[in-house]
Amino acid sequence: MPTMTDVHPSTSVLPAPLGGTLVRRVWQPGRDFDPAELLDRPTLALSERALADLEMLATGAYSPLAGFVGEADYLSIIERLRLADGTPWSLPITLPVGAEDAARLSGRVVLTHAGVPVGTLDITERYPARKALEAREVYRTEDAAHPGVAALYAQGDVNLAGPVTLFDVPRGAFPAQHRTPAEVREVIEARGWRSTVAFQTRNPIHRAHEYLHKVALELVDGLLLHPLVGQTKGDDVPADVRMEAYETLLGHYYPAERTLLSVYPAAMRYAGPREAIVHALSRRNYGATHFIVGRDHAGVGNYYGTYDAQEIFSAFTAEELGIRILKFEHTFYCRSCHQMVSPRTCPHDSGHHLVLSGTRVREKLRAGEALPPEFTRPQVAEVLRRGYKGA
Repeated sequence: MPTMTDVHPSTSVLPAPLGGTLVRRVWQPGRDFDPAELLDRPTLALSERALADLEMLATGAYSPLAGFVGEADYLSIIERLRLADGTPWSLPITLPVGAEDAARLSGRVVLTHAGVPVGTLDITERYPARKALEAREVYRTEDAAHPGVAALYAQGDVNLAGPVTLFDVPRGAFPAQHRTPAEVREVIEARGWRSTVAFQTRNPIHRAHEYLHKVALELVDGLLLHPLVGQTKGDDVPADVRMEAYETLLGHYYPAERTLLSVYPAAMRYAGPREAIVHALSRRNYGATHFIVGRDHAGVGNYYGTYDAQEIFSAFTAEELGIRILKFEHTFYCRSCHQMVSPRTCPHDSGHHLVLSGTRVREKLRAGEALPPEFTRPQVAEVLRRGYKGA
């Protein structure tokens, strides 16, 4: 857990970060170690997901975690949806390595990616990964066809734990929209928003999403559109295409003073209900007061029930979560109502409804077919068409 030198007390009027303070483990000259001390230290190459976890830990997105979790927290997260001290947390943020690396590494280790040093890990523990247990409890399946389970099985068998330091925040492919939790909080405060709803997406926004956003904006001051741009499945829409679609939609159909587009650099785990909890708690760390959870949040295939990601929040009190969960049913366009509706507001059966799955949308785009305007705005459809045509 973080020490007083690792965190900055919050004086903000925004919700306090989980644990009360925002973890900040980005290297600062004069405060942290001298880089010259690292010249003889062992190195460890990070995967894309581990690099994303390093950033999320070091910038405070995963507060109160200040590093990769130790065994007590690991088992408690898996079995209780909580850290060992009782704090809500639902995904084990681990650094798995092979047995040879586990044996050769100790003390302060230099973390690298693509051959470049990106940070450090101060190893405090090494312990065996319980892959079968983790698969059953976190992903609710041991099926290797599940992308999260497949990634888990492919990892090393030993988890390294300890606090991390990130050398520099990697602004990636979208530097103008790549903000740390502290930076997002600064923007929210500068705009005077006292309530902010965050929306997580890894897909292009269509009319059903837009409907959820605008219903929520009737309740709060601002919308944090927070698309995940870390590692996703190979058949997901590429991040650069999605970002252009978001910017196009916001530019035409949303009030600029009430929206903020900022990327969420985490990698997808496709853990459904478990991932929904972390998505909500981390948005609290970014300063959001509300979080939208729709149907099959962070799901994949048929591994989770339609509304399991909403129901899992009943495991916590409102005070523990510290962020209000807005639960929406499946929304769609009704040809008879002539508008976006949900089962709560539409009297017509499915024969009147226009519903396209993400898979069907990708199929139509690959085939060069037009997306209906009732499903997505024409300007967004054109961005997607060009993106797939050029792929």
